[in-house]
Amino acid sequence: MAKTWLADRIGAMLPSREELEGNRMLRPVAHLLLRPALWRFTRRSVPRAIGIGLLVGIFVMIPFVQPLSAALLAIPFRANVPLTAGTTLLSNPVTTPLIVIASLWIASALFGMETDPGSVMRMIHAGATFAQWKHWLLSSAAPGLLCGLTVLAVASGVIGYAIATVGWRIWIGHKWHSRARERALRG
Repeated sequence: MAKTWLADRIGAMLPSREELEGNRMLRPVAHLLLRPALWRFTRRSVPRAIGIGLLVGIFVMIPFVQPLSAALLAIPFRANVPLTAGTTLLSNPVTTPLIVIASLWIASALFGMETDPGSVMRMIHAGATFAQWKHWLLSSAAPGLLCGLTVLAVASGVIGYAIATVGWRIWIGHKWHSRARERALRG
């Protein structure tokens, strides 16, 4: 019952194929984006989708650009488009501060860059002006953030891909085992 309710809720939020075809911004790539193979859940498309979605979701950090850029990146890699776009939502307003702090810590630990995660949080809470953000971007913290985001995004993408691949194999193995058990009970 809960699975049907959840599937119905997600289906209601997703745009229909006709809406995507009619979107003028997607029109140049609609013939590529709407290929049926990119919307199927297969053993290859799902891990690719999760890996790309995590990579883009962590690295891009711009809310409405994440799903669009991930979906466009899914095309050449033949990843599942809706799952790729959906996976980017793992970086959201709740997790973004943690991602920024982890990225700054990674830059400091791996590359020896001087970074202060507290400065970013203070600027966010104080509602920093554009001039203050510009000054911060020109400091040593911004390159550290980019280096840390790159490492974190690539590591998350690779780990997500590996977990999805193993999870898919376990799920399929469980299905095969269940079918074999049912056949043995029947005959």
